[in-house]
Amino acid sequence: MKLTNMFYEGANGRESQIDFEAPDSFEYTDIVVFIHGYKGYKDWGAWNLVQKYFVSNGIGFCKFNMSHNGGTVDDGIDFPDLEAFSLNRYSYEVEDVKHVLDWLAQKVDLENKRVHLIGHSRGGGIAILSANDPRVSSVITWASISNIESRFPKGETLEKWKEKGFYTVKNSRTKQDMPHKYVLYEDYLENKDKLDIEFKARNIKVPALHIHGDADDSVSLTESEALGLWTGGKLIIINKANHTFNTYQPYEEDDMPNKLHEACVLSFQFIETQAEND
Repeated sequence: MKLTNMFYEGANGRESQIDFEAPDSFEYTDIVVFIHGYKGYKDWGAWNLVQKYFVSNGIGFCKFNMSHNGGTVDDGIDFPDLEAFSLNRYSYEVEDVKHVLDWLAQKVDLENKRVHLIGHSRGGGIAILSANDPRVSSVITWASISNIESRFPKGETLEKWKEKGFYTVKNSRTKQDMPHKYVLYEDYLENKDKLDIEFKARNIKVPALHIHGDADDSVSLTESEALGLWTGGKLIIINKANHTFNTYQPYEEDDMPNKLHEACVLSFQFIETQAEND
């Protein structure tokens, strides 16, 4: 089974793209659900090669665009809908994961599968916040954030954001001004308890693995160190790996970067260990 650019209904009823591929050659018991990060999408960089890796190793793979990541059902690349992007909020992303699992349950009997969340960057934080879903068997974070509140502007900058109602971040690759409406912060304040990554990590009930590159200049290694402490999960540091494990957009090579392959192998071994422990 291979489903590409299908649709699921995410937060606030907004549809977004989703893929699922299952190994054809033999029975499989594990499924990875991959959660992209900030200014990301399911087909960014070498994520398609990540899918190929897991499926070729006998694991089902689902990846999707967050409902308000700036993509549309017709075009999931490079943020054609900046209005939707401006309305995104962290609680929407947690809700999206639930809707994705609901969508997946319509395609596959999840009662007989182990579902493993792999979240990259902000997606790692969302994976931790989603770990209490009974359908989730384990969580793997790649270069993950450990705190949401620290990512918001402070002081006068925060006041200007509130007064103006939005601020923009330049996307250096696409040259787009990516807008963030103040509802992003209001939503965080309203859902602070639900979006507390540390609390969720300290109370996690499933095994966790944390992978981070020592050359990450976007998210500090100390954030994965904190996650490892809170979850009791193993932290593995990949030498000379940057924030995206040395992949980039557009990525047109046939093979994924060595550092990304290393992250995949480590994640696969962790999933295999869960199977052995069942």
